Amino acid sequence: MEGASNGGMLYHEVQESKLCAVHCVNTVLQGPFFSEFDLAALASDLDRKERQMMLEGGAPVSAGDFLAEDSHNVSLDGDFSIQVLEKALEVWDLQVIPLNCPVAEPAQIDPELENAFICHLHDHWFCIRKVNGEWYNFDSLYAAPEHLSKFYLSAYLDSLKGFGWSIFIVRGNFPKECPISAETSYGYGQWLSPEDAERITKSCNKREDPKRLKLTQQHSDPFLSTSEADRLLEMEDEDLKAAIAASLLDSSPATTSASASAGASDEPEAITTQTENKNSEEKTAQEEEGH
Repeated sequence: MEGASNGGMLYHEVQESKLCAVHCVNTVLQGPFFSEFDLAALASDLDRKERQMMLEGGAPVSAGDFLAEDSHNVSLDGDFSIQVLEKALEVWDLQVIPLNCPVAEPAQIDPELENAFICHLHDHWFCIRKVNGEWYNFDSLYAAPEHLSKFYLSAYLDSLKGFGWSIFIVRGNFPKECPISAETSYGYGQWLSPEDAERITKSCNKREDPKRLKLTQQHSDPFLSTSEADRLLEMEDEDLKAAIAASLLDSSPATTSASASAGASDEPEAITTQTENKNSEEKTAQEEEGH
């Protein structure tokens, strides 16, 4: 089954707070179908059913202790479990299958046969999706969807697995169309043409966008959490600012000194030039009188 068309547009959500699970589900569906409140409701329903099963199963734990526990399906900082994502996609008759399952063996050999993958490591979720016959990385840490060639898709998935990412296949009948409206994108969703997405990606590559840098850090170190990556990024930003300031001081000490003492770097140079011109004129006049 081919991916959603939406008039050739791509739906992408940029990271908002720690809502990457919401962004992941919506980019799989290619539209703003779920909010964080929808996923939170699904998590609460799952928690209720799990507690009920524990009570009915006669597990060796008191009802009070179990009911007092925090949610097993959403953390305090907003990270949702795979079960919540599964429930959300089940609404659209989509099935989530671990890539390492026997039933997923064809996808392990040729991932091009599939239409969507969900990737998870620690507290970050993102989606790799085929839209209109082309593959894109819809990671919410990217400013725009990043196009993946069919050859690179397989290598990229292998790389993620090597770094410890959990990968799931999404199968079923994906929504074909979603009304393109800014009012229903929750403020962090955007519709982009493939050309606009490519232009934004190239621009970010040239500027070494911090969001892309953060993701690279997480990929290179699978044990680096998002919060740790954030702190590391802030430290690097401060180091960069300090290095730039030091570089400016080293490259123009005279200008900096003049600016600090006189308040206008051009004035001392202008005064010196005027003095030299005046001395030259007096010397010429004296030589003429001598002749």
